[in-house]
Amino acid sequence: MSATTRAPRPGEVDGRDYHFVSRDEFERLRDSRGFVEWFEVYGDLYGTPRAPVEERLAHGGDVVLELDVQGALAVREALAGAVLVFVKPPSRDAQHRRLLERGGDDTAEIERRLAEADAEEALAVRFDAVIVNDDLDTAVGEVAAILDDCRARDPGASPPTGPEHA
Repeated sequence: MSATTRAPRPGEVDGRDYHFVSRDEFERLRDSRGFVEWFEVYGDLYGTPRAPVEERLAHGGDVVLELDVQGALAVREALAGAVLVFVKPPSRDAQHRRLLERGGDDTAEIERRLAEADAEEALAVRFDAVIVNDDLDTAVGEVAAILDDCRARDPGASPPTGPEHA
């Protein structure tokens, strides 16, 4: 589960949606190599805590992460064998509607995210697979099939990363 310095959006719960931490706590963890990846996004810090990822991998489990493009590419560098799946909306209109429906983002932030979406999607060529999330159940099934395919090709290995939620 990711950590962030941003305030929770309506309905988000600490420990379920994110670990909401102070900037000082985040920077302390960052400086002690406590994150697999971390970035500042729209003025807030986000990162994936290292310890639970490494523990799960050490026990042969999969670790599925929901990350932005830069975070996913950083994980690929940090964890050999990472499998990256780019999940994209069916259209910019659908993405705009979803951002509005989740609440908590002001108009300027939504517009900023949409303005960056084309550049982020251009980086999808650096991922192992691309899924269009037109229907959540279908997208989740496609991610599961990718993980199954990775396990079938190398039964002793667990693909360590991919989107947590389609």
